[in-house]
Amino acid sequence: SNVFSALRKDGTRVMVKIYRLETCDFNSMLDYIKDDPRYTKFRKGKRNVIFAWVQREYRNLMKARQANVSVPTPLTFSKHVLVLEFIGDDGIIAPKLKDDIPKNSKEFFNKIIENMKKLHKAGLVHADLSAFNILNYNEKPVFIDFSQCTTLESSRAEYYLERDIRNICIFFRKIGLKVDEKEVKEKIVGR
Repeated sequence: SNVFSALRKDGTRVMVKIYRLETCDFNSMLDYIKDDPRYTKFRKGKRNVIFAWVQREYRNLMKARQANVSVPTPLTFSKHVLVLEFIGDDGIIAPKLKDDIPKNSKEFFNKIIENMKKLHKAGLVHADLSAFNILNYNEKPVFIDFSQCTTLESSRAEYYLERDIRNICIFFRKIGLKVDEKEVKEKIVGR
């Protein structure tokens, strides 16, 4: 997808995410969607998969937002276009975590885990969480890119959750934090 900043008629800045119809990884999208119980009856075909993908990201963001997960508010979608709340200041989008290490990495890490727990409680797993898909907005994490997010009913939900945890732990270990993946998983799922 391509992501653009845009101004609405009222001057409010938004993010516009446009999925490229010709160059999207259709097979990867289909792998995620076909395992999602919410999308068992959509019409096959490249365009329909991409349109379902956008609707899925919108629905996932809405559900995450309702669970108080720190995500951009989804505003609307149509076909292969998704419009989201702008996360940033003075027209400059908040940097990705990979590009802006938090001042208090332990506190930031704990906020990520809290958000992962809320997402899990809402019945979702991000399925692509990493330092690339978390913004550092004023020292607070904001999760982005929810198109791969899936329900806990998915046969691969456990794998995705463990992969998300591993990605986050690897990043924070690289910047000097001592974190244990098993302990993090226990905090998220409450086992």
